[in-house]
Amino acid sequence: MASANTRDVNAVGDNVWSLITEPLGRRTPDGGALGSPFEPTDMTNKSVTKAVRLLRAIAAQPRTGATVTKLAKASGISRPTAFRLLNSLERAGVVDRVDTNYTLGWELARLGRHADPHTGLVMKAQPVLQGLVDGFSELAFLYVPNATEGLDLVAKATGSHFIGRSQHGEQQLPLYASSSGRVLLADMPEEKAKALLPELLKPYTITDRAALVTELKLIRTQGFGIVHHADEGLISLSQPVRDSSGTIVAILAINGARCHPGTAHRPDVVVLQRMQRAVDQLTDTFWPDPADTD
Repeated sequence: MASANTRDVNAVGDNVWSLITEPLGRRTPDGGALGSPFEPTDMTNKSVTKAVRLLRAIAAQPRTGATVTKLAKASGISRPTAFRLLNSLERAGVVDRVDTNYTLGWELARLGRHADPHTGLVMKAQPVLQGLVDGFSELAFLYVPNATEGLDLVAKATGSHFIGRSQHGEQQLPLYASSSGRVLLADMPEEKAKALLPELLKPYTITDRAALVTELKLIRTQGFGIVHHADEGLISLSQPVRDSSGTIVAILAINGARCHPGTAHRPDVVVLQRMQRAVDQLTDTFWPDPADTD
């Protein structure tokens, strides 16, 4: 039977352990025994998260910017909170204000010049792409929009049984001739997309401008693009990856015979489901949209 002194010592020990673990935001699942795994609490700073959402919302606006009311609504943040955050960002040069409109700031542009736009993205995206194609006979590609209304290929994964001839994706094709390019065009205002189309469409897939415009409308509705590359014996399927503001930040594409559609515009449902899971993984990894906690 334990003495009162022993019980007191044990109690002190428990209190000391609590003092050690509590400030770290950790707890021990089995009551604090040494050697047990710890569970860290959420270390996300909500104000920083909201500020990033505001920056994404600004980036989605025209270069003339947008008012605090419009940005608050686009970000899902209350107007007073958005105003305080924008005021702080403006003081730091991360955003600029012209009259009542906010735009991305000079300091953000300066910092961006020092960033590698793709290294971190590729490192974290590669396992997602490989997981998508493992066990399939497909190639997976991840494209990001560039500043010239085009796409840059930043990551690629090859399925274990891929037997197609081309492993270079669709970046060498005009936008209108690739599934990834059509997803990008479909997200633009219709007049802008039309302006990017040549007067004469080369015989890649669709050669009639009116038919292509109809195809872009279908992509907006169904949420993916699909192109048959008869010369390669492949079909390409692409889906957009969007940030919390709804802006396309990447496009995921797969090439392979398994994309063969059951109808003229509908790919294999299993492929679509796996692709959507990969899109969700990429979104959760790079562009999460935490619930607003105003």
